[in-house]
Amino acid sequence: MRYFIVAGEASGDLHGSELIKQLFNEDPDAEIACWGGERMSEAGADLRIHYRELAFMGFTEVLINLHRIVRYYILIKRQIASFRPDVVILIDYPGFNLRLAAHLKKSGVRVFYYISPKVWAWKKRRVYKIKRVIERMYVIFPFEEEFFARYNYRVHYFGNPLADTVSEGMADAPDPQVFREFNGLDRRPVIALLAGSRVQEVKKMLPLMISVRETYPDYQFVVAGVRSVPADLYSEILSESDVRVVYDQIYALLNSSEVALVASGTATLETALAGVPQIVCYYTSPVTYLLARLVLRIRFISLVNIIMDREVVRELIQGDMNQYNLVKEIGLLLQGGWKREVMKSDYRKLNDMLSGRGAAAAVARDIVDSLNIESDDH
Repeated sequence: MRYFIVAGEASGDLHGSELIKQLFNEDPDAEIACWGGERMSEAGADLRIHYRELAFMGFTEVLINLHRIVRYYILIKRQIASFRPDVVILIDYPGFNLRLAAHLKKSGVRVFYYISPKVWAWKKRRVYKIKRVIERMYVIFPFEEEFFARYNYRVHYFGNPLADTVSEGMADAPDPQVFREFNGLDRRPVIALLAGSRVQEVKKMLPLMISVRETYPDYQFVVAGVRSVPADLYSEILSESDVRVVYDQIYALLNSSEVALVASGTATLETALAGVPQIVCYYTSPVTYLLARLVLRIRFISLVNIIMDREVVRELIQGDMNQYNLVKEIGLLLQGGWKREVMKSDYRKLNDMLSGRGAAAAVARDIVDSLNIESDDH
């Protein structure tokens, strides 16, 4: 079978890479092309475009780059037509992917969706479009089955693949002392900074995150660097500090950290599943924030709180994302802070909720079975 997979950001690259590995297990003769990142490429897919070309954050950023998005939309239509896949698998990234899905549906191409757009948070009307153009939807949060059922749309939930990814990553992570020695760190305990995978996120949030380092001289701050962000940007922001950057060692870093400051997104759930107390951070342009406030229909922005349906981790959003609040919250989460064990206890409950180990394997099996059934019918 021939598969074309489209992911537009780092989290999609992570989920896509696990799916690709499992697709090869289920279909050893598979041919897989993709838009994604290094992880998907390393898993064996033919990478056509890197997601960094598509990583626009916020309403204003999308508007400014609309001409580029249109150009890439035309390009991907041509590449899919040339590749002639048995199925196109879309991963999250709804603004781009749902428009692409509508075109593919009209063209007679089968379209499956892995990692549903968060329509329960905003733009619920997108459910009707999903029902029209997506043949098979795979969701990764238990509450999503019930949400889509309200619209008479059946989706498939096999558990959350991050549960496996994080469990395996933490099991393989080196001892904290080995991690420190390998990266030239000293003996002080570590506070991890996960500032996001987009240039705009890092520009806005990393300077705020490192503003607290002088308050905690007995700790060393380490950034989880991502390849989609230019190294020069990290160097520019960190030039006046002793904050270090490590690449491609996210679980080793989390395994060695006391606390993490985390940009809102998939990384908040990864950090929770890794058992590291965290503060969720979000800061964007005033226009983007105002528009988001107008359309969002949820109480929380972090996946941890959304899944648990209550505040487990503190969310510092926009004006609340400042040095005073960061210092205060870090103090509550370090060894001896009253919030630390409470949060870890909640993390264990969260882990239990995300049942279904082997989620990516189950999704891959279902995809291949669905394609084979269709082939047998013909």
